[in-house]
Amino acid sequence: MTSSGDAVLVETSSGVVFPPEGVDVVVFDVVGTLVEPSPSVAVAYQQAALRHGLTVDTSIIQQRFKAAWRRQEAIDAAGVPAFATSRGREAERWQAIVDDVFEGAAPAAAIFADLWEHFGRVEAWQPLAHGRDLVRLAIDAGVTVALASNFDERLLAIAERLEPLSWVPHVFASSEIGWRKPAPEFFRWIERRLGCGPASVLLVGDDPELDVAAARRAGWRSLGVVG
Repeated sequence: MTSSGDAVLVETSSGVVFPPEGVDVVVFDVVGTLVEPSPSVAVAYQQAALRHGLTVDTSIIQQRFKAAWRRQEAIDAAGVPAFATSRGREAERWQAIVDDVFEGAAPAAAIFADLWEHFGRVEAWQPLAHGRDLVRLAIDAGVTVALASNFDERLLAIAERLEPLSWVPHVFASSEIGWRKPAPEFFRWIERRLGCGPASVLLVGDDPELDVAAARRAGWRSLGVVG
């Protein structure tokens, strides 16, 4: 577990209380923080491709996926306004990523539909032990707990059935908010929904830029976690 800024106070492994004093709201990122794909993204993509007659090595898939992800992040960053999103944009983003991973091969559209359904299933995800522990600590502390993710509407159904997501009463997906992290509007929207000010909120996430740094720029506290 790593920390940033004043989040050094929440190193639970050293016995320091989580959440720290002054925090009334703990907002958790989801993917990479509380859950992870199972099987991995590369394996899921490979299996979907095989179902449609296409064979690609997982190492190649992983390399292409990272490049495709960065390309879509750059597109969103260059948008006007930057990092605005919607259900349509999120579907478009994933279609473009799948197209890039499989280099526009004929079955790419069918593979995309397959993967879209796959990652909308509870069975495609497994909880992370450290995330489960932090959610339980936050709930036991009596603070407001929420999920906020650069995900789409599929998260809402997944969160109803998968622990520890199902323990959390407030679930916010970027496609429903209309903004992706690191947009400041993402954080302001959550503050309005939860009726809180930035100084009382702690964001827990795994991405140093989209979670930790973006939350700090928004005036929130932040805690970076790793598996």
